[in-house]
Formats: sequence, C-alpha cells, structure tokens
Amino acid sequence: MLTPSGNGMGERQRMAYAWTVDAYRDDYTLELARVADAPRLAAMSHDYVEMGLKPAWSASRITWHIRHPESVVLTARAADVVSGFAIMRYADDVAHLNLLAVDSTHRRRGIARRLMTWLEETAFTAGTFIIGLELRATNESAFAFYSALGYRELGRVPGYYQGVEPAIRMARDVRTGAGTVPNMRQASP
Repeated sequence: MLTPSGNGMGERQRMAYAWTVDAYRDDYTLELARVADAPRLAAMSHDYVEMGLKPAWSASRITWHIRHPESVVLTARAADVVSGFAIMRYADDVAHLNLLAVDSTHRRRGIARRLMTWLEETAFTAGTFIIGLELRATNESAFAFYSALGYRELGRVPGYYQGVEPAIRMARDVRTGAGTVPNMRQASP
C-alpha cells in the first residue's frame, strides 16, 4: 500500500486512499505478456513513456523481449485487458528495468507497485540483486515512485533520450533496499 508522506495529505485522506488502492487490488492479475500483447504495449509505451519522442519501443522490439529468455515482460490485466506492464532484462548479477507503464485510467491502484514487487522478488530469487533503471529527468512522479521503492539516484545522463532530454539513472539493491554504487554494470536494454 502506497502511503504518501510529506505531501499535505491528512490521516483521513491517507486511509481513504489506502482503502481505494486495496479495493482495486484484486481486480488485476499479473501475467507474462503474450506476443499478441506487443502492439498494445508499444502503444502504451508511446502514450505514457515516450510522449514527445520518436517511438523506440515498437511491437517487434517488445516481441523480442517477450521471446528472449533473459527478459521478462509482465502485464497487469483487468478483465483480460492489459492495464499496465513492465519489461525487465536480467544479466548475471544485475537487472535493468526497461519500461514500466500503467494506463491512465488505471493509475493510483497499486498496479505499478505490484509489477515492481513481482520483478524484484523474481530477481532476488534468481540471485540478481542489483536493479537499475533510467527515467526522464522531467518525470517527477516517476522519480517519487522509484524513490519510495528504495531506488536511489546515481547520476544524470545528458541527452539520454534521443539527444533531447536527460535521464536520471537510479538503482536499488534488493537485498537491502538501498541504492547501489555508481560503477554498477547494467544489463543491456
């Protein structure tokens, strides 16, 4: 359950929010993506992650990750409709979160947190303890979300997104929940 702090939300509002998140939690199932999901996931990436950029995550690129043994493409579904997804690529000792998106009509229901928890627990079970990611430097809500999960900023990468926008590089050690050292190796996106 996400419990915002330091944002002016009173206890009654936090409790109402927590109830709302819990009420929707059972409406969603987590499932591995199917190849038939790739066009929907590419559209969600374009709409929610890559807006304002030339789309880099095509259906064929997502299909490659669905089929690749070192990648996991996880979906959250409500009534068999994809409402959120995440793509993680695993290497020997690190993993890299490539994409995470939740449809705007399904946000604030704990879907992103559930996707991340599943991926982090899978990485931990496999002995992959460091998870890295990048996000757009202008995406304050994503930065707050990952920070709340224990990810720490490692640095900023100018022009990371098609030479147009900087990225914030973040990481977390799932053994401790703490950010990691800046020299960590990353799984290739």
